[in-house]
Amino acid sequence: MQDDINKPAPDNSPGQGTTAEPVAATTASHHAAAAAAPVADKSLAWERETLERLVMAQLTEQRAARRWRIGFRLFWTLLFLAGLWYSFHHGKNAANNSTTTPHTALIEIKGEIDADANANAEWIIDSMRQAFEDEGAQAVVLLINSPGGSPVQAGMINDEIKRLKTLHQKPVYVVVEETCASAAYYIAAGADKIFVDKASIVGSIGVLMDGFGFTGLMDKLGVERRLMTAGENKGFLDPFSTPTKPQKAHAQQLLNQIHQQFIAVVREGRGDRLKETPETFSGLFWSGQQAIELGLADGYGTLDTVARDVVKAEDIVDYTRQDNVAERLAKRFGAAMGEAMVKASLNLVPHLR
Repeated sequence: MQDDINKPAPDNSPGQGTTAEPVAATTASHHAAAAAAPVADKSLAWERETLERLVMAQLTEQRAARRWRIGFRLFWTLLFLAGLWYSFHHGKNAANNSTTTPHTALIEIKGEIDADANANAEWIIDSMRQAFEDEGAQAVVLLINSPGGSPVQAGMINDEIKRLKTLHQKPVYVVVEETCASAAYYIAAGADKIFVDKASIVGSIGVLMDGFGFTGLMDKLGVERRLMTAGENKGFLDPFSTPTKPQKAHAQQLLNQIHQQFIAVVREGRGDRLKETPETFSGLFWSGQQAIELGLADGYGTLDTVARDVVKAEDIVDYTRQDNVAERLAKRFGAAMGEAMVKASLNLVPHLR
């Protein structure tokens, strides 16, 4: 025990013992952590600020893009509405406003004559009425370049030509460009005079009903046509069924009747000028030179020469109604809607066609 008392006390001074070393290390690490903390906080703050800026920039860009889209849609909507307003408040063509100075009224009939084409009875009759009612119009010239089309549409136009001529006491002339055949000549026959080029195609006074028959092909392929009708003759024009002799006779009788109507119109319109031959009403067509010889036309002429030398009014005003932008858009929209409705209802109602 005495020995323990007399033992010297441990020396804890720096550099002399082991206890001071861990203390110093702990103190140093605390100082280092304290020094690094502000640096880490600054780094996190910078990243957060950068992210916030990127997000705000993205939101700003999205808002701008949305505003541009809304603006473009509004612009096109207003443009469409303006086109509709213009088309319905400024008439159907450029000649709606009365032109009191003497002039030749022009109406073009081009392409197929059909209710769904530009050369349809409604538009042509509307244009003729405006031309006849204009006090400045000295005569009406129909500029025709058409292979024909619907006899119904042609008959309506021919009847209106005769009515307007009698009502307004103004002459009607036809100028043929390339072709004036079939239903187009049906219209031309109502004019006072017909002018052609020597190489124009004129005539084709006949009626046809065309189609295809696939019965032989179906037999070879082993395909059976299953057509159900109410009425024994309802489907006799079906291309996959063979028409019977009575059905063929009925169709031929119908064609002959329409043909006789066509012949009567030509005879009435051309009168004594027509030099009939066995081929006149056979459906043949002739050159402009031959047409003059046969009395189907009256002479050579163009739009300008007829206006200058026949009408005696060189100024030409076009009364032709044209399909404007608003009407084309409306037609396309209506066709798309109609197609969708037809597809939706095909399986719901029986066919009546």
